[in-house]
Amino acid sequence: MKLARLYRLLLALVALACLVGLSWTISNWVESYSPAPAATAPRLVPDTDVNPYGANFFLDREVEDWKRDRTVRMAREAGIVWAKQQFSWEEIEKRKNQYEWDKSDQIVANFEKYGLQIIARLDRPPAWARKDKNLASAPPDNLNDYGDFVDAFIRRYRGRIHFIQIWNEPNIFPEWGNRPVDPAGYAALLQIAYTRAKAADPNIRVLSAPLAITTPGEPWAPGTTQWRAMDDLDYLTALYKAGAKDYFDILSANAFGLRASPDEPADRTKLNFQRIALTRQVMEEFGDANKAVWINEYGWNASPPDFDLDKLIWGRVTEQQQADYTVRGIVEARTKWPWLGVVNIWYFRQVGDLTPDRSDYYFRMVDVDFTPRLVYQRTKQAATASATMGPGLYQETNPAVNLTGNWQPRLDVKDSGGREMVTRQPGARAVFQFWGDGVDLLMRRGPDEGRAWVTLDGQTVPNLPLDANRHSYIELSSPKDEWQVRVPVARNVSRSVHTVELVVGQNGEVALDAIAVYTDGTREFPWTLVIPSSLVLVLAGALFARSLLGSRKTR
Repeated sequence: MKLARLYRLLLALVALACLVGLSWTISNWVESYSPAPAATAPRLVPDTDVNPYGANFFLDREVEDWKRDRTVRMAREAGIVWAKQQFSWEEIEKRKNQYEWDKSDQIVANFEKYGLQIIARLDRPPAWARKDKNLASAPPDNLNDYGDFVDAFIRRYRGRIHFIQIWNEPNIFPEWGNRPVDPAGYAALLQIAYTRAKAADPNIRVLSAPLAITTPGEPWAPGTTQWRAMDDLDYLTALYKAGAKDYFDILSANAFGLRASPDEPADRTKLNFQRIALTRQVMEEFGDANKAVWINEYGWNASPPDFDLDKLIWGRVTEQQQADYTVRGIVEARTKWPWLGVVNIWYFRQVGDLTPDRSDYYFRMVDVDFTPRLVYQRTKQAATASATMGPGLYQETNPAVNLTGNWQPRLDVKDSGGREMVTRQPGARAVFQFWGDGVDLLMRRGPDEGRAWVTLDGQTVPNLPLDANRHSYIELSSPKDEWQVRVPVARNVSRSVHTVELVVGQNGEVALDAIAVYTDGTREFPWTLVIPSSLVLVLAGALFARSLLGSRKTR
C-alpha cells in the first residue's frame, strides 16, 4: 500500500515537472514574439526620427554671460536638445554689408557648449532696408537684401547651425507690416532665401515661417481692404498656390492649446492644439506629405486664477494642467502623427522684460530667478527617460541615439536627399539601446573613411575583427565609395535590451546613416522539446491512472 502511494507520488512529480517545463518552453517562445517593451517606433518621413524636445530662448536679450550659461545648462539637464533662437537682422547688419557677429557668436557658443542644436529664426530687417520706418518687422523693400543676409549668416555658421527659419508669422499685423494678406509676397521672399541658403550650404534645412493660428477676421482699418490677420489655413493654401512648395524643407507651425486639452478635436472654427492636423491636411492636398511638420511655438498659459479676463489672450489653465498637457500633447502627438518632428515649447525662460501683469509671463518653464516651474519638472521627467529602439529601421538622429563629439549632418547623395551624421573627431561617440535579436549599422565606406571601435553591452563584439589590443572594430576604409553598407554588429543575441557604443578612431571619417534592429522571424515552434515533454506527460498520466485503478481493485 505504501509502495503504491510512493509510486503515484513519483508519477505526479514527473507529470508536474513535465508540465512546468512544457509551460516554460511555450511561454519563452511566445515571449520571443512579443513587442519590445517601451521601444520607439520607426518614423519614415524625413526630419521626424528626432528627439522632439525643444524650447524657445531669448539669449539675445540676456546681458550677463553667467545667466546665458545657466539658462542653457538647465535646459540641457531637462532633456531639451533643440533651441529656437531669434537672430535679428537689424542687430547684425546695421549697415549694408557691414556685419557685427560678436553677440551672435556668443549665443551660438552658449548652445554648442551644452550640445543643443539651434533653429535660427532670421527676421527683423534693419532700418536702411525700408523706406517706411514705422513698422520695424515689415519686409525689406528689396527682398534680395534679405537674401544677402541669409547667405552671410549661413556662411558664418556653416557646420554649426543646420536649421534656419525664414521670417515669422507673416499672416498677421505687424509681422509683415501692413500687408498680412500677402501670401505671394512671403512666397517670393521664401524663394530667394531658400535659393541663397542652399547655395551657401547644400546641407542646410530651411523651415518655412510659422503662421499665427487665426480664424477669419475683420478689416483692421474700417472702410479699407487692409486686414489685421489672415486665417492661417487659408494663408497656407495660398502659399502653395503661389509656388512655395519647392522652397522649404520643413513646415513650421504654431500649436497653442489655449483653453482646451490636447485631445479636443480639430475644428475649422476653433483654435486649439489639434488645429495642426488641419495644417497637415493642406500639405497633403498639395502633394507635400513627405515633409515633416515642426512646431515652432507650443504650450498652455498658466496665468493666476484672479487674472483679468481681458488679459487672458491665450486662455488659461492651472499649472498642473499646463505640465500635464505639455507632456501628454508631445507624447500622444508623436505617437499619432508620424509626420511630426521637433516640438519647441513656448518658452524656456525670459530675462525680465515680461512683467507678471502680462499673461505671456506665465508660459515660462523657468522663472527669471531660475526657479523651475512644474512644467519644467514634468518635461524633464519625460525628456530624460531612456529610449530603446525596437525592431525596425531608424535614423541616426533617433532619440535613442546619444551622439557626443563633433557630429555634423551631411546629405547622402546616393539616397536622394537623405542625411547621415559624419565626424572626423577621434573619440566622438554614438551610443544607443535596442531590443531584439540583432542590430546592423548602415554606414559609408570609402577612401576618406576610417575606423571605429564597437562594444556590445560593454564587451567585444564576437562577429567583428579584433585589433592588437583585442578591441572589436569596424574598418570603413575602401578604395571606392559605398553608401549604406550594412555592418552586422549583433547576431543571435538574447532578446532583451542591449547597449551598443561606437567610438571614432584616430584617422579618417566615420559616417553613420541608419540603424537596423531586427528579430529572427524564422524561429520555429520548439517541437523537439514540446513533443517529448507532452509524450512523457501523457505517459505519466496514464501510469498514474492505472496505478490508481489498481489500488482500488485491491481494496
